[in-house]
Amino acid sequence: MFGSEFPVGGIPVMLAGIALTGLLCLLVRRALRGRGEVFSWSVALLLWAIAVIGFVTLLPTSSDTGVVYADERLAGCSWDIGGPAPDGFWIFSGGQRLLNTVIFVPAGALWALAACRWRAGRVLVPLGLLVLAGYSALIEWTQLEVASLNRACDVTDVVDNSTGAAIGLAAGVLLALLLRPWRERPGWVPAHGVSRAA
Repeated sequence: MFGSEFPVGGIPVMLAGIALTGLLCLLVRRALRGRGEVFSWSVALLLWAIAVIGFVTLLPTSSDTGVVYADERLAGCSWDIGGPAPDGFWIFSGGQRLLNTVIFVPAGALWALAACRWRAGRVLVPLGLLVLAGYSALIEWTQLEVASLNRACDVTDVVDNSTGAAIGLAAGVLLALLLRPWRERPGWVPAHGVSRAA
């Protein structure tokens, strides 16, 4: 499908993209600050976490990946769940499976924290697992289709990413019990029955 070199890549490009989207997410936080500190920060950081995942997984790790021709690309994803995986990524040590799990934890936690602001949080929180698992699957599909990314499509990555998202969602619910983002909801009525504006 693709017989050319991917136009951008390398660690410096990843870091530049992460920094730029971080600044953009600060603008999102500023735009949402009227909805409360917890909600505005959780949404802004959630968007940043999702962007970071994208930069780390959808850019080549080297600026010179070479040309990948259509007849050289992988025919499909690996279904060898739990099979051999490389160790570490860039400056991060540890097994690749651990890193694949950890990278989705912040997104899960921030999703839960943002969702708990609303009455529908009981539905929105578990929905987050489906959304983040779907995001992981989309990443793997892209890695398969865009061979010049020089990435391998592996179902194990989806399993590990989803596990990280689930851990993050659980942590986010616990964090919400401490920060109580529902107090920032318009018309929220505390235990003593006095309505509080957003």
